[in-house]
Amino acid sequence: MSDPRRAVPRTDAVLADPRLARAGAELGRTTVKEVVTDTLERCRRGELAPGDVVDAVVDALPVAATSLRPVINATGVLVHTNLGRAPLSAAAVRALAVAAGPTDVELDLATGRRGPRGRGALTALAAAVPDAGGVHVVNNGAAALALVALALAAGRTVVVARGEMVEIGDGFRIPELLESVGAQLREVGTTNRVRTQDYADAVDDRTAFVLKVHPSNFVVSGFTSSVAVADLAGLPVPVVADIGSGLLSPHPRLPAEPDAATALRAGAAVVTASGDKLLGGPQCGLLLGRADLVHRLRRHPFARAVRADKLTLAALEATLTGPPPPVALALAADADALLARARSVAAALAGVVAATAARSVAAVGGGGAPGVELASAAVTLPVALAGPLRAGVRPVVGHVERGALLLDLLAVPPEDDPALVEAVRAAAGGR
Repeated sequence: MSDPRRAVPRTDAVLADPRLARAGAELGRTTVKEVVTDTLERCRRGELAPGDVVDAVVDALPVAATSLRPVINATGVLVHTNLGRAPLSAAAVRALAVAAGPTDVELDLATGRRGPRGRGALTALAAAVPDAGGVHVVNNGAAALALVALALAAGRTVVVARGEMVEIGDGFRIPELLESVGAQLREVGTTNRVRTQDYADAVDDRTAFVLKVHPSNFVVSGFTSSVAVADLAGLPVPVVADIGSGLLSPHPRLPAEPDAATALRAGAAVVTASGDKLLGGPQCGLLLGRADLVHRLRRHPFARAVRADKLTLAALEATLTGPPPPVALALAADADALLARARSVAAALAGVVAATAARSVAAVGGGGAPGVELASAAVTLPVALAGPLRAGVRPVVGHVERGALLLDLLAVPPEDDPALVEAVRAAAGGR
């Protein structure tokens, strides 16, 4: 008998297929060839018929020339750090495409001379937070706080409550961040309680500012006390408020979450925040506050090292001026409407897998609104599908609760429901 491996098509013959030639123009020949090589190896092992090789290659090709894969976030965590935090609005995505080519990001087309960098994004941010005398944007929230500390407190003291010396994720900690740029910390109070007098006793002629940090990823309850920005504003030094989650104004569903407008009205000299959390925009750091201080921050040499790129500026402007981003829409979602969607998805899976609809509880996530429960709805599936769903062509990430897999719909756009159904069918072997 002849060796069946002789029937395996040659690499160049597969690459010559018109569909793969088009894919090579979009993804690059190297990427396509790697998929072809892997698929031919499967064919040699007898896992794939020779005649199915090209179709298998087409199915295995990435959607873009990146190793990142689009994921359906059914975790019940609205702003999921491991999934890239806030998904961008369609308007922001279109803005990215515009900004991808040559743009007037730093050019005044009327005069032909250099213009203010990102003026559109800064104008939009200033309009969104009119209480701020000045605004600036850097590449992330930690960079915003580091710039403040470096520009205002290098070699001087920053007074901060012991209970607000938080870790912000992946082992990075606020105190180490501040000390890395030359600030010296003066802790006041205890882990659970701090008073205005504690701050007043610590302020001296070496104090650069008092830092108020929102402990955005945990809650301390019980015998506790903290000091509001309004009370700190009475001290003889500036107050810097790191609100973390990027809420620009009060939100009715998140009454305890600090926001930029309220902090500024209460007397904060500078507010720092992230743009890719509750604001619903791209990763960036927001600096809002007194005009003189923000100007000082913008002109500091370190500001160049942490400046936002044109893609970020474009997406931020579109987030601020365009329609509500996905995070805002999800926060406004009606639990009954979500349950109706869950029932529709479960019905579409009848005969394929045991699926039911149920009310669920979601969370903001991403270091925002800790402890706040968001009414939602989910599709309940056998827990054995968790792995296959993550390994699918369009990965779906849910969460396991009491021995069942829940696909929470709060962070899933309605237009993705058909893709969710298809993914479950594929994972359950229903197609």
